[in-house]
Amino acid sequence: MSSPLKILVIRFSSLGDVIYTTPVVRCLKQQLPGAEVHFITKPQFKYIYEDNPYLDKLLLLKEKLNDTIAEIKAQNYDCIIDLHSNLRTSIIKLRTGIKSYTYNKQTIRKWLSLKLRKQLVPPVHLVDRYLKAVVPLGIVNDNKPIDYFVKNNYDIATLLPATHHNGYIGFIIGAAHFTKRMPNEKIISICRQLNRPIVLLGGNDVKGNGSMIAAAVGPNVYNACGVTSLDESVFLVSKAESIIGFDTGLTHIAEAFNKPIASIWGSTVPELLGVQPYKVDNVLISGVNLSCRPCSKYGLAQCPLHHFKCMNDINEKEIVDFCNG
Repeated sequence: MSSPLKILVIRFSSLGDVIYTTPVVRCLKQQLPGAEVHFITKPQFKYIYEDNPYLDKLLLLKEKLNDTIAEIKAQNYDCIIDLHSNLRTSIIKLRTGIKSYTYNKQTIRKWLSLKLRKQLVPPVHLVDRYLKAVVPLGIVNDNKPIDYFVKNNYDIATLLPATHHNGYIGFIIGAAHFTKRMPNEKIISICRQLNRPIVLLGGNDVKGNGSMIAAAVGPNVYNACGVTSLDESVFLVSKAESIIGFDTGLTHIAEAFNKPIASIWGSTVPELLGVQPYKVDNVLISGVNLSCRPCSKYGLAQCPLHHFKCMNDINEKEIVDFCNG
């Protein structure tokens, strides 16, 4: 009988990519008897795995790669699961000499898909592509959603006004890049048509946007952007009746709670990245079919053609009907 494995899973960034590794960690822990599963990521993404019951140890990428390599060597891992597959992870695998299993990133095909605006990458979800890397270990997909564990059990009454205590729609208005965000005027128009209270969610970078939207719509909208912590925001997502969100980390985290999600896509497309909502029962994917879309893989600071039709022409009615239904 073979001894239990000690495994290191690697994914340094970004938020969405890290959250989609959670089914791999869960399956490794549950399907390999006695396995000790560790994970390494950048410090800013450590909250994704804090309190995760399927993880035995969380390592954080150090400023100097040599220090990270030394720490990995000291752990005496049986194997590495490389879910990042870049130059840095290649150096780690080479320098440690540990047996490894690597995710096929399909970088060239993705680049050609973007440049030619053709779907040259099979529309397989990122989770399923990650799981292919661990098939040699006998791992099979358990067909469950991604994992996120809220750190505290917060009180809705302390986070939201009384008008929002009996149910609300979470509207995630933030995103890292301008071309992933819907213009304020469009958000205002949608909020005015929704028949439930709305909580706006996002960071400090969209706090001003949230204030403008709330002022235009009225007390039916509460602006929690830059007011709640990330963990509090995730808690509010977990308690929402439904979620509206763009291609951003908090929208992806919402998938862990199997809430109805209206997933809105501007300059990016889910098929290219394989990051459409995963194992969510009720989903609306909203995007506009344009010859100029996608214009980038991760989003841009402005629309290259200056018309921003990918967001301006989004069908408001289908989003409103989805949430009001």
